[in-house]
Amino acid sequence: MKKIIIANWKMNPQSAKEAERLFRAVAQGIRGVKNVDVIIAPPFVYLESLNAISYKLQVHFGAQDCFWEDRGAYTGEISPVTLKTLGVRYVIVGHSERRAHLGETDEMINKKIKAALKAGLIPVVCIGERERNHLEDTLLFLKGQLKKDFDGIKPSAAKKIIVAYEPIWAIGTGKAENSDDAQKIAVYIKRVLQELLNAKAALAIRIIYGGSVSAKNAASFVKGGVRGMEGLLVGGASLQADEFVKIVRSVALQK
Repeated sequence: MKKIIIANWKMNPQSAKEAERLFRAVAQGIRGVKNVDVIIAPPFVYLESLNAISYKLQVHFGAQDCFWEDRGAYTGEISPVTLKTLGVRYVIVGHSERRAHLGETDEMINKKIKAALKAGLIPVVCIGERERNHLEDTLLFLKGQLKKDFDGIKPSAAKKIIVAYEPIWAIGTGKAENSDDAQKIAVYIKRVLQELLNAKAALAIRIIYGGSVSAKNAASFVKGGVRGMEGLLVGGASLQADEFVKIVRSVALQK
């Protein structure tokens, strides 16, 4: 299975012209890379225009969030069905910044996952602890999040989900998780998913890492095949085309 790298642009850049410039630079830089799926998740307002220039480029699109209803009087929200019509294939759900700043709960995230799956999107479910703890405490916390986020989701549908482990204390700090611990956490997440779903579904779900990813450390997180992280969720570094291209190419070299 291919590694997956998701660029979360968050609330950047500030204009459509800048967004197109960044997108073209990334698309050109990763040309020829065959064993990595690259997903760009720009602000909603750029999805349509970027999709229009993406023909024959090696890039898929993701959204940074969605609502749990297809339609209705929900001012400011966006429907997963609408995202699908804009060419979106993936949607980030439960990012720590939305949990922290907008009060999203695991129950809300669970509903968003179900809505995204129903619309034919691939949810990228973010989990992670707020403060650096002993590994055992982190594992217990993650298990609690997974149990709530995956509640009521059938194994056949869950196989499409991607789980992004993003320790909150690492996001934007320049201090990434130790790659060895990240590997252990990936294995543990698979084990929990096997308990919640079944072995076949757990094996199909890809686990990726996010939190101060850079060109220097990217490769260290994806070593180890199916027993380790199977991709990356990149924030700040995805806004620097050269850096992001280096991340993609360094991951592409890993088996």
